[in-house]
Amino acid sequence: MAPQTRGPGLSSRAGRGNMRSRSPSDFRRGGPRGPARAHLYCTRRRGFGSLLSAALRAMGLSRVRTSTWVAAARAAQRRPRVDNRGQPRSPEPASTRAALYVHWPYCEKRCSYCNFNKYIPRGVEEGAVRNCLVTEARTLLRLSGVRRVESVFFGGGTPSLASPHTLAAVLEAVAQEVHLPADSEVTLEANPTSAPGPKLAAFGAAGVNRLSIGLQVQQGTLPAPDQDLAAEMYQEGRTVLRDAGFRQYEVSNFARNGALSTHNWTYWQCGQYLGVGPGAHGQFVPQGAGSHTREARIQTLEPDNWMKEVMLFGHGTRKCVPLGKLELLEEVLAMGLRTDVGVTHQHWQQFEPQLTLWDVFGAGREVKELLARGLLLLDHRGLRCSWEGLAVLDSLLLTLLPQLQEAWQHRTPSPVTGG
Repeated sequence: MAPQTRGPGLSSRAGRGNMRSRSPSDFRRGGPRGPARAHLYCTRRRGFGSLLSAALRAMGLSRVRTSTWVAAARAAQRRPRVDNRGQPRSPEPASTRAALYVHWPYCEKRCSYCNFNKYIPRGVEEGAVRNCLVTEARTLLRLSGVRRVESVFFGGGTPSLASPHTLAAVLEAVAQEVHLPADSEVTLEANPTSAPGPKLAAFGAAGVNRLSIGLQVQQGTLPAPDQDLAAEMYQEGRTVLRDAGFRQYEVSNFARNGALSTHNWTYWQCGQYLGVGPGAHGQFVPQGAGSHTREARIQTLEPDNWMKEVMLFGHGTRKCVPLGKLELLEEVLAMGLRTDVGVTHQHWQQFEPQLTLWDVFGAGREVKELLARGLLLLDHRGLRCSWEGLAVLDSLLLTLLPQLQEAWQHRTPSPVTGG
């Protein structure tokens, strides 16, 4: 199971928080390698049943089994928890909110297209894994000073191989430590072959209300297209989905009727997120340790070693990297521009109250050329890509990131907001 980029961040396998852009999309582009593959992120929306049914039958599941899955999936859904602009509904300040990613590292087999942290076990002592997930979640929540968890994402690996009891135990532990709203988005990456209808219904009863379903061509023999063809397919797909009423709210993600992903929106807005489980990534200010600097944290990869560390220390954090101010601003820019909202002035000022977007991008010759070509927009709302610019974001960042770095080195903030 695996979307291209997980969670926020610029790292591999998870790009922070397990950067799967455990994504907020109802459809997702396949990666550059491996068989063609798609992901469906299912919420309770009109047409969900027919879409899921068609997808599952394409995988070779019988009509009876497909109908059972669809019925159970529908029963597990709840309303979306973001407003029309993709902003989470929460009165809590950003410093006390976080998303939680929980990594289940086990799979039934290895897939060539997946480079996430996964293992094919001979036998899993699920009770021991469950206890360690609960312990680490409690420890990191206390260390972070987080008071409200807005979303929980169970990824992997193949977390639908776990028992619903394991997911319920983690959610219960979180709810005991912090405020976990009743309507919080709780996502499960699910493989239909490992989650028959009754088990899926049990996941719903445990608290899951959103599914991330990975699909691939049934025999797995289709090669990935070349880059030019992939680009054409991407543009055609964007147009088709737009005409069908889907909003492209992120480079690779589309949703209809406001059904955006709360969890992934946290990544793109550079909010705090905690990573629990082997190889999970997180990013938060460890207030419990008296620090005021945000850290990127990486948990121990190998499950057995991770469990030993959790039992000894309460967590399996293998590496902590303090993030400098410029590093964080680079991420705010790169992640924010992935969305159709872009980087608003208000959002930018939360991370940099003195150097404005106008100061950084208002005078550079190369940036002005991008603005003149209609690829970028810089106005009273902030900085964002146009429809055309979103498709070539990587090339735009080659200009924007050096511009930010130069402005940071020679920063002389403008005395007047607006440049």
